[in-house]
Amino acid sequence: MKILFAASEVYPLVKTGGLADVAGALPLALAGLGLDMRVMLPAYRQVREGAGFTGKEIFLGDPFGSGEMRLREAKLPGSGLKLLLLDCPALFDRPGGPYQREDGAEWPDNDIRFAALAYAAAALARTDNPLGWRPDIIHANDWQTGLVPAYLEFHGNRDVKCVFTIHNLQYQGRFSRDILDRVLIPQSAFSPEGLEFYGAACYLKSGIFYADHITTVSRTYAEEIRTPAFGWGMEGILQARAAHLSGIVNGIDTAIWNPENDPHIACNYTAGSLNRKAQNKAALQAGLGLPQIPDAPLFGVVSRLAEQKGIDLVLQVIPDILAMGGQLAVLGTGDAYWEDALRQQAQQSPSVSAAIAYREELSHRIIAGSDMFLMPSRFEPCGLTQLYALGYGTAPIVRRTGGLADTVQDMDKGKEGTGFVFDEASAPALRDAITRAVDLYKNTDGWQNMQRRAMKQDFSWDRSARDYVKLYTSLLK
Repeated sequence: MKILFAASEVYPLVKTGGLADVAGALPLALAGLGLDMRVMLPAYRQVREGAGFTGKEIFLGDPFGSGEMRLREAKLPGSGLKLLLLDCPALFDRPGGPYQREDGAEWPDNDIRFAALAYAAAALARTDNPLGWRPDIIHANDWQTGLVPAYLEFHGNRDVKCVFTIHNLQYQGRFSRDILDRVLIPQSAFSPEGLEFYGAACYLKSGIFYADHITTVSRTYAEEIRTPAFGWGMEGILQARAAHLSGIVNGIDTAIWNPENDPHIACNYTAGSLNRKAQNKAALQAGLGLPQIPDAPLFGVVSRLAEQKGIDLVLQVIPDILAMGGQLAVLGTGDAYWEDALRQQAQQSPSVSAAIAYREELSHRIIAGSDMFLMPSRFEPCGLTQLYALGYGTAPIVRRTGGLADTVQDMDKGKEGTGFVFDEASAPALRDAITRAVDLYKNTDGWQNMQRRAMKQDFSWDRSARDYVKLYTSLLK
């Protein structure tokens, strides 16, 4: 079975969020199950510098008037996963990030840039494509590849199936309808029975409407997005396509996130040597300048700093954490307001650390060194950091939404409990969950039993990959 996985970012070449982790790990797991995989992404400047080019160059012409487009074969560093890089310097060889300029503003031609990515992916569905490798299924991801099934529909290649995965419904890729002529999508597609969405050409809706099957990254999120509260206006089309919508929980790369051999942490440990976890806590306290108090409950946060992630709720409960003798270590970037508020909290209390940055090594150290991990998201399609926390025996404190609800079992379930779950997106509800966690933390045996249960959970990509193989197989039948 030949699968083309198309995404706008792939770890470790380029990353802004969880999509990159998925795109770097899921195709590798699928290849390990015997599938013939290729991963396509744009040749951004940092990708050109980090990937090793190998083999063919395939010329796709200049379909959009933005310069010659070509695919270049490469391999993903560290794994050897086969890549196809869409090389068009006028679109992708730029300073800044994949979606934004260095000043934080979005690239004004993102409509063209990601139409080009979708066009290149769909071009491989042609029986005469110059690569000599034709996928059975194209697996497209998020709005940046949402035009893939539209190109298959309108360019005569519907025998190649398309799976479209929604990683976050909030980001939709909405542009003027004028773009359709330039990107070779017929104006007939601009209708409610197509990719029109509130007067815009919506790349995400294109993926939802034209794909053979839609997946999202947890079972609960697949249900939530069919409601007005979580649907971002898309609940109607998602209800209409409910028979072709399913949720498959993301996995984690256990070669990278594993406390037994993690090179970034002070002391490796397992579920059978939990006493060694304390050395990571001591090292984290020292490294962040927190008071070296071994039994102080240490709460970690590694997050985008935004209301979606419940950062405002975290700020509201800081006095409660401090009153309980606790400490807080935060790592992340996001909205300037929340960045400044966290900096101010760190200045006011020696028991609060706020690193306004993203550093991969520090994220490992916070997750390994903390006792509890706060993730009070208002919505969370899947979430990965709570999975990392479970694997490191760091108790997640999460809101019951999306993938958080699917992956963390509340301690009220007794011998099945792996963390602490609350329902209402409010500071009092979060405070109650923190209080429950601190109470159990004082019971060493009960706490360690919970840690061991959490660390024995299987959230490897192999499990999720097998679910995708079943889906692919069903589509080809």
